[in-house]
Amino acid sequence: MIWNKEAECMSQDEKTALQSKRLVELVKYVYENVEFYRKRMDEYGIKPSDIKGIEDIDKLPYTTKDDLRDTYPFGLFAAPHSDIVRIHASSGTTGKATVVGYTQYDIDVWAECVARCMSMAGVTKDDIVQVAYGYGLFTGGLGAHYGAEKIGAMVVPMSTGNSKKLTTMMVDFGATAIACTPSYLLHLSEVLRDEGMLDKIKLKAAICGAEPWTEKMRSEIEQRLNISAHDIYGLSEIMGPGVACDCQYHEGLHICDDHFYPEIIDAKTLKPVKDGELGELVFTTLTKQGIPLIRYRTKDLTSITREKCKCGRTSARISRFKGRSDDMLIIRGVNVFPSQVEAALVEVKEVTPHYMMIVDRDNNLDTLEIQVEVDKDYYTDEIRGIESLQRKIAQVIQGALGISARIKLVGPNTLKRSEGKAVHVIDNRKLY
Repeated sequence: MIWNKEAECMSQDEKTALQSKRLVELVKYVYENVEFYRKRMDEYGIKPSDIKGIEDIDKLPYTTKDDLRDTYPFGLFAAPHSDIVRIHASSGTTGKATVVGYTQYDIDVWAECVARCMSMAGVTKDDIVQVAYGYGLFTGGLGAHYGAEKIGAMVVPMSTGNSKKLTTMMVDFGATAIACTPSYLLHLSEVLRDEGMLDKIKLKAAICGAEPWTEKMRSEIEQRLNISAHDIYGLSEIMGPGVACDCQYHEGLHICDDHFYPEIIDAKTLKPVKDGELGELVFTTLTKQGIPLIRYRTKDLTSITREKCKCGRTSARISRFKGRSDDMLIIRGVNVFPSQVEAALVEVKEVTPHYMMIVDRDNNLDTLEIQVEVDKDYYTDEIRGIESLQRKIAQVIQGALGISARIKLVGPNTLKRSEGKAVHVIDNRKLY
């Protein structure tokens, strides 16, 4: 098992000293090697010598995804191309792709961080890890792959795209752990059930990430598959999966904060909030060489605690994400996150956690329709009691969101399954 106790269990004084040393080196490094940061720091009247330690981090300007897009493709790279051994990039569905580069040192650190995360899920060198994230420019597949290999586990690089083949190999190879999105794992549990293979799997753990999910969804996964499901977090701009993960106590995600310094800020004022308060997560990459980022605004909403965990780790922990500051929906003046709908639907035994929110506008009034998939065990051609079930779900949604919604029931396997990040919202208001 990879448990770097020296890094994950150091005292607060030791950690502060290490973070301070690395921040000072980072600021000097980007000032000398990244024109963007040199100009930005000069604009703010900041010199590398002004940064004495981690306590000075608030003197530095923020970095955003727009900055990566404006300098596309390589404008924020600090290392020469001859030292870059790999490129990853976002899909670019909302604009230019965000491109990140890795030196061999970066790849080694990434593998170490993912290995730490998988160790929190109980993965050891004796396990068989099926990687069902996408490979390629997306960081999920290769990130999980290298982390599992770092531990010494056997890796099955299945990726996504053929669920029946994946479940068949899961059984035939005796996979004991799987890395994939939580929504896809729910889909795989349905495939296993329909194929009569649930009692043949040897899974004991899942490392799920790439999309927000709730504790109730975790419980659903664990109950269906009789496994322990763990939440892994990352984003390509910072590294990829492995920035943080939860341990066996599931009381927050442990950040690899010897490599990634976290802050929580108010998304409007950009001022720090107190530990335990909800805010936007900001990261500074303390050790990256290829594309180091200073105070990168992730848009992810969470809170932080720096108290020692029951597992013995002293690393800072972030709570499960409530959503994203830029994914939040405002419907009839009410702030709504898709994760609230997911949490509400798990309470209704007659339906699955698969849903689609359709937001529209009628005579200047926002409307919300939620398509909900009926569970196979409760479905008939007529869906008996359809009106009473719709009323039941509508009441649950009203209680969770604080607004009413039209509920449309659909049959099993009607809603499209995602093999990557699940899409739960269609906002037609953007068309006007």
